[in-house]
Formats: sequence, structure tokens, C-alpha cells
Amino acid sequence: MLYRKWKVNEFAQNDVNSLCKELGVGTLLSKVLLSRSVHTKEQAVTKYLDSAPLSDPFLMKDMDKAVRRIWQAVENDEKIVVYGDYDVDGITATCLLTHFLRTQGADCISYIPGRLEEGYGLNPIAIRQLASEGVRLIITVDCGITAVEEAQLCKQMGIDLVITDHHECKDILPEAVAVVNPHRPDGGYPHMNLSGVGVAFKLAAALSGDQEATLAEYADMVCLGTVADVMPL
Repeated sequence: MLYRKWKVNEFAQNDVNSLCKELGVGTLLSKVLLSRSVHTKEQAVTKYLDSAPLSDPFLMKDMDKAVRRIWQAVENDEKIVVYGDYDVDGITATCLLTHFLRTQGADCISYIPGRLEEGYGLNPIAIRQLASEGVRLIITVDCGITAVEEAQLCKQMGIDLVITDHHECKDILPEAVAVVNPHRPDGGYPHMNLSGVGVAFKLAAALSGDQEATLAEYADMVCLGTVADVMPL
């Protein structure tokens, strides 16, 4: 009995090692796939990994406006802030977009509001502080869709605002250079269930012009934020 059990375990480990090598994945994922009766690369691709073409990020309303304003800021060496949220989705979105913009030569910083002191989303304290630091463009990630009054304050302070968010839109949208949100009723984007980091990824992909390369660079953060925010997969 012990001999047979050992042989079974050895065979199972061989399966794990083989799938790891064939798919280029780790032991844990291989075991999960094997537990779901996936033993070959063909089965994995058919059942889980077959990727349909990614939707064009420019199908999202105002994406073109956001891209134009951001490139203008990069070319003019304007100070940009990526303004996020303090949950995992917001932090991954902030990290993704800040890193991407810095690789493009942008003068870019990030800002995460304090949960207790500032609460969620754009707030007057942060806007005034950022204005005093010379920020001329705020890009929100995972927040901003309800920031109607805060958008007006940005305008008064001479700051342009690009909003990217994935929360439900209200009747009145903030006045901003661009409001990028798959839930916009006038948007028509085919996939509404993007996380905040998913929308940030789409913006980075639109800026880069190469969506597949952008996904290869930032897939870990996109996946982490999406799963942590309990978004439909």
C-alpha cells in the first residue's frame, strides 16, 4: 500500500512539473489546473487561457481627450499627479500609471489620501496642497466620478483634471478635461466590469499605442487589483 501511494504521488509530481514546464507557470497554478482536469497546454488554452482580442481602449468615452492632455503635459514638462485610493485596487492603479508615465519621461508623482484624515477620493485639502507644489494636471484612478465640487476647485486653482474611475456614474459628471469610465451611459464600451486598475491599464495602453506590450508589463498589478476589488472575472 505504501509503495503504491508513493508511486501515485510521484506520478502526480511529474504531472505538476510537466505542466509547469509546458505552460511556464508556477507549481501552485499547475496544481490548481490539474485539480480541474487540465493536463496539457492545449486543454489549458482551450479552457482558461484562450485570449480574445483586447477591446480598443479608445472605445471608452473621452479616452482620446485624456491621451491628448497627458501627452501635452509630458511634452511641456508639467508636473503631474496620479491621485488614487487607499485600497488595493486604488494602490495598484496608482503604481501602474505612475510607473508608466515616468518611463515616458513625465514629471509625475503619486498621491494616496489618508483614510482617516482625508477620506475617499479628491478633497479640497489635497487639491490646495498639490496646487502649491506646482501640480498642473491631476489624473484620478479608482476615484473621482462624483467629485463635482472638487472639479470646480481644480479649475479655480488652475489645475486640469483627468478622471479615470470604474464606479457608477451619477446624473451629473464632474467638469474635467476627460472623464474616462466604462459605466458612462454615453460611453458604449463593451466591458463595464473593469476595476480601477483595469481602467488605468486601458489609459496606459492608449498612451503607449501597444496594448499587448502594456499588459505584459503590468498584468500582475492588473490581476491583483481586479481580484482584490472582487470584480467579475
